Amino acid sequence: MYCPFCRVSDSRVIDSRSTDDGTAIRRRRQCPQCQRRFTTVETYSLLVVKRSGVTEPFSRTKIVSSVRKACQGRPITEDMLDRLGQQVEENLRTSGSAQLSTHEVGLAVLEPLSELDPVAYMRFASVYRAFESLTDFEDAIAELRSECGEAAG
Repeated sequence: MYCPFCRVSDSRVIDSRSTDDGTAIRRRRQCPQCQRRFTTVETYSLLVVKRSGVTEPFSRTKIVSSVRKACQGRPITEDMLDRLGQQVEENLRTSGSAQLSTHEVGLAVLEPLSELDPVAYMRFASVYRAFESLTDFEDAIAELRSECGEAAG
C-alpha cells in the first residue's frame, strides 16, 4: 500500500474494523517515512456466474426483487425482505467462495425464506429446485411440515 502523501510503498496497519454491513474492512494505516496516517477500505467482491457464463457482481437488490415476487399477496414487509436479503448475502460471503452460480444463490435463499413464509418458500422453491410434477410439491410440503413440526393433513 503506497502512502498517499510521500508515495513510500510501505505502511503499518494501526487498526482494522469491519464496516457495519460487513462487506468491507476499514484499515487505519501509518506511513513509516512521513508518519502521516490514512485510511484504506478493502472490499470482498462476490461474483455470480449466470447460466450464460457471464459473470457479474452479487446484487442484494436482485435477491430482494426475486423474493418480492414470491411474496406477492403475503403479509411480508419491505423491512422483512431487506433483512432476508442481508442474511442471504452474509451466508454467501461466509461460505468462502468468491464465485457462485445463480442456482447456488437461489438455493441460499430457500432456508431463510422458509422461516419467513412457507407459501412464498413454495413459490420460490418451485423455480429454484426445478419442480416438474405434483410429487415434487408434495415432497417439499412434507419436508416443510416436518421442519415446522406440523402434523400432516
